[in-house]
Amino acid sequence: VFPPTSRSLTFITHRSWRSEREEPAAPPHRFQRGDLLEVPRTLFTHFGIYLGDDRVAHLIPDILPVLTADRRLIQEMVTNTRLLLGVLSKRASIRVDSVEDFAYGAGILLIHMDPSAQGMKVARGGELLLGSVSYSLLWNNCEHFVTYCRYGSAQSLQTEQFCEWLKSLIRNQSNILLVALLGLLSVMYLGLSFSTVLPTVLIPFTMWMAS
Repeated sequence: VFPPTSRSLTFITHRSWRSEREEPAAPPHRFQRGDLLEVPRTLFTHFGIYLGDDRVAHLIPDILPVLTADRRLIQEMVTNTRLLLGVLSKRASIRVDSVEDFAYGAGILLIHMDPSAQGMKVARGGELLLGSVSYSLLWNNCEHFVTYCRYGSAQSLQTEQFCEWLKSLIRNQSNILLVALLGLLSVMYLGLSFSTVLPTVLIPFTMWMAS
């Protein structure tokens, strides 16, 4: 949905993206159209664009649009079950919810508009993208949506942090030995077969070549 950008642009965008993080937000009536809102969740941070009149545009995984065309049902607040099934099916919606429904009981952080961005343009960009979209935890999530609307380039600091963690995990050769050992134990326990030998050899080999 959102075009990729070069690595150099990623660095520049993320440096300013970090520097704009702010304190807990003011009441909704003090939000400005085009402000970016951030909601800390258990495993990730959710982002949205304030549109005015207590409305927030945000990208959220949702299975329901795949199952029904009933807009009344779809517009109801996305439950955790709908969200999880949306992640697994790689389907999402860019939708408009109230500030309260967007926050889902969590505190909201306000990311102030930087001087180079225009709030009305950011909000309008979010409105133009409303509808069903494909979802990827790493390549097309809520942070990609808001950074694309603000900067014209889809970026996700959360994705980069996860990838860095994954790379450090793979580069640790003790983890490769541990995976190989677990594979051998599975062969000993489950027996020698194609389904046990292949992952026992392939996974450690792939990790070794990637390290």
